[in-house]
Amino acid sequence: MNFASDNWAGAAPAVMSALSRHNTGVSPAYGTDPLTASVSETFNDIFEREVAVFFVATGTAANALSLAAFAKPGGAIFCHRDSHIQVDECNCPEFMTSGGKLVSVYGGGGKFSADALRDAMAAFPDGVVHHGQVATVSISQATESGTVYTLDEIAAIKEVCNSRSVPLHMDGARFANALATLGCSPADMTWKAGVDVLSFGATKNGCWCAEAVVFFDPEAANGFEYFRKRGGHLFSKSRFVAAQFEGYFEEGSWLETAAHANGMATRLAEGIRDLGGRTAWPVEANELFPILKRSRFDALQAAGAMIYEWPAKDLAADHAPSDDEVCFRMVCSFATTGEEVDAFLKVLAQTD
Repeated sequence: MNFASDNWAGAAPAVMSALSRHNTGVSPAYGTDPLTASVSETFNDIFEREVAVFFVATGTAANALSLAAFAKPGGAIFCHRDSHIQVDECNCPEFMTSGGKLVSVYGGGGKFSADALRDAMAAFPDGVVHHGQVATVSISQATESGTVYTLDEIAAIKEVCNSRSVPLHMDGARFANALATLGCSPADMTWKAGVDVLSFGATKNGCWCAEAVVFFDPEAANGFEYFRKRGGHLFSKSRFVAAQFEGYFEEGSWLETAAHANGMATRLAEGIRDLGGRTAWPVEANELFPILKRSRFDALQAAGAMIYEWPAKDLAADHAPSDDEVCFRMVCSFATTGEEVDAFLKVLAQTD
């Protein structure tokens, strides 16, 4: 009953097959190989336009380097207060942007609104040297609360970005999960809605180690190869990252794995509700945040469930955990099985 993180899962069969398939012979290094070129063309097809793609090893690198490409002296980077770049990346975005200031924007369920962003930006008026400069806006899709921005919400945030002439970055660590939820095209969820640069995550959804920075205007990527090299993320054997992406995209595998993970999360949420629990936020991707009595949570852990507590923020008083309750996180992956879900729910049914 492992629901700790989708990072705990191995690599999907299609990805492992592609790695094995390309583990023969020799090939040029540092991204000059034919497979890297071929997979870059696949990204063009997926996003329905020419894009500039740069492979990196981690989501943290993808986020920090994306933001570095648009850094300004005294730059302010606006993000949700619970976003990964704000909470979980050990100041890497600040380091890579040469001191960019991460400014928290508040909002329930892991999302902020266009109005909240506009209000936060007002504290950094243009031309006032003492306050610094508005530099970038970053949103997470799906969010750290397991919710998903709608296309209209992304477009509204982009309008605010345009009002201050700054780019919009999307942290897509769980990009495929959000895409499966919205049922739209990758183009619809990114550049057509106004996203300028994307941290394209695949590791959480079945790759071994494959992340990418995607610029939707290739000219905006001029010089980015130096950011990547300086940051230590230019792979020598780039073909093995490309191989993972080849297997990932093959026959729509990436969307199938994401839809499966989402489906397992929904099944869990419905079962937990049927057994007297509730979730802190809507379950819109592959994460869920149940609220149960602490005694039930402890019993689940004692039975071997890999789960851990999570802060329940911005909840209405009648929905927030009471003194004898706990909010915790559960994450499903491509490898989560129906049997695991049923085993968890069976244990839960035996608790009180």
